[in-house]
Amino acid sequence: MDARGLVESLYPNSRIRELAAGANKVYRITENETDTSIVKVYPVLSREKREQHALEVLAGVDGIPTIHNHGVEGEMAWLKMSDAGSWNLASLPKNLEMIESAGKILRGVHSSRAEITDLALEIDSEHVLSHYRSVINRLGRFRRRFGMDKAVLDKALEIEPPLATDPVPSHTRPLPSKFIVSEENRVTLVDWEWATLSPPESDLTLAVWQFATSNGEDAAAAFRRGYAAELPESRYRSWVAYHAAMMMLEAAEVRDGRLGDLSYLVDDLTEAVMGG
Repeated sequence: MDARGLVESLYPNSRIRELAAGANKVYRITENETDTSIVKVYPVLSREKREQHALEVLAGVDGIPTIHNHGVEGEMAWLKMSDAGSWNLASLPKNLEMIESAGKILRGVHSSRAEITDLALEIDSEHVLSHYRSVINRLGRFRRRFGMDKAVLDKALEIEPPLATDPVPSHTRPLPSKFIVSEENRVTLVDWEWATLSPPESDLTLAVWQFATSNGEDAAAAFRRGYAAELPESRYRSWVAYHAAMMMLEAAEVRDGRLGDLSYLVDDLTEAVMGG
């Protein structure tokens, strides 16, 4: 049985529409003609357990999906949850009010004391420092593929590395596409299978950087307003360098042959460490 067959067997009298077909399969089901929910099917049981746990401990935090049901069928696990909507902040025309709401949601997650992970280790300042240097050094093997000057990577090792405060419950990938919007303009942050305890600066700077890239500096400012916390420019720049370098390294290590146009990552890394 494949993922769609599983959903059809679980909800035989519902209309089913596939929304995403990556490693996880995501479907919108319509019951009783009007009631919609999201069913997510995971090829690995541990992924469902991680997301289920995160959503359970964050229950009550504004902007978080609600679990309706879950289960296991053979090697596949599934999770039924509330339907957050059909659009996201990456695909919609820029709406500063909704982007500000997204910032409030992330701050609410960080401010919660949820035991979001059952892992023995968390991402702390020591990990960030070690991993940042490792990422920059490993990226050096691929710099010619990116057309990147060696001086950029040398400078990246010289600047003050990302400064991290105490770990908090974190999403780890709060990109604009992860903020789903309903017809009533309610914003929900989805995809929690990689949640863990991590410095809040990591989530915040990733979100601000990506909103600035996709929607402009006014969008980044709106997200900051919603989050209601600021970082010194020097701390923000080093985190952007870290995020950009990680994305470049992941692309280089995973993809064979051409990387596609990732020049914006090279530009952002260069600006972050060399100054604009």
